[in-house]
Amino acid sequence: MGGEDARLRAVVSLAQAMAAAHTPRESWRAAALGARDALGGNFAALSVWERELGRLRVLVNEGERADGEEEFPDDETYPVHQFPEITEFLHERWAGGGEPNAWVETAVAPPEGDAGYCHERVTALRRRGRGCCVVAPIVLHGRAWGELYVARPVGAPVFDAADADFATVLASVAAAGISQTERLEEVRRLAFTDPLTGLANRRAVDMHLDEAIELHRADDSVVSLVVCDLNGLKRVNDTLGHAVGDRLLERFGSVLSLCGAMLPGALAARLGGDEFCLLAVGPTADEVVAVGEQLCLRAGELELGEGVACGVASTGDPIGEVRSARRLFRLADAAQYRAKAARSAKPVVAGRDGAVLRLADAPPSPPHDRRRFRGRG
Repeated sequence: MGGEDARLRAVVSLAQAMAAAHTPRESWRAAALGARDALGGNFAALSVWERELGRLRVLVNEGERADGEEEFPDDETYPVHQFPEITEFLHERWAGGGEPNAWVETAVAPPEGDAGYCHERVTALRRRGRGCCVVAPIVLHGRAWGELYVARPVGAPVFDAADADFATVLASVAAAGISQTERLEEVRRLAFTDPLTGLANRRAVDMHLDEAIELHRADDSVVSLVVCDLNGLKRVNDTLGHAVGDRLLERFGSVLSLCGAMLPGALAARLGGDEFCLLAVGPTADEVVAVGEQLCLRAGELELGEGVACGVASTGDPIGEVRSARRLFRLADAAQYRAKAARSAKPVVAGRDGAVLRLADAPPSPPHDRRRFRGRG
């Protein structure tokens, strides 16, 4: 009874840890650690089955790692053909009406012809100083997703059939947790993504810009914002239809993404309507302005539309103290407003065009002007 109670507590503990995970990495780590502790192992790993590439890719390694094993490896993969039991257990037996049950491997090879024996898995155990392992398939949405692997060192008791049955239960709990995390990630992705262009949306920009300004205040990191207004969208919508206008927005979004990739870590976003922006943390103001020039050039070459009005504000330029995200947005917006009014083919840069700072502090507000500067800050 005591053993059953301990295993029940372990299942509950794993379920709670998986439910508390907020990101995929946290979820993977919780699954590996929970299974390792529940099964009395000294090492655990979680891997995903990449069918299109015919391989297992390790997501996380927890516990006593061997040389070359990283907690979150970038490129630890294993061709499925080297591990025939993966295909047998995760596909053939299961598809034939069986259950995705766990199985045990030991560093001591069983008699030749033993079902489930995998020479490569045994070799890997020996190479890493492990005496045995239990491998449990993980099934998500009715399909084999990957495997949960728990090992014990040489000299420790070998996993038995009861351990394999328990590992199957743990894998089911882990699968439920992983599924929940994936759903949350999808919700987050939708919440922070513009559905038409696939770029970040205004909500994502606000969040990242707040974080960037905090970083700037802490260590003086350069934070730059490029705000663009796509010229001619209304004309395209009125004369060619909104479907063509959407195509213009998508094409400019691709141009923005391409230019943003020139700035490491930059966030490309659609703010709404015909407004877009780039947020960069780290690159110099000159580097950002150069990308803004490329953006204007490439936008002017689009078949539809009439180019862009582009404004830049960077803490790397003489724009005064920037204490809030709103202030930087206001400056970039004022620069973009001036670029639009002047029909400039290049970016207007706050701090390099004296009128921008004055405009940001006292913006015009004609009754029928559809553009308004963002609130003071």
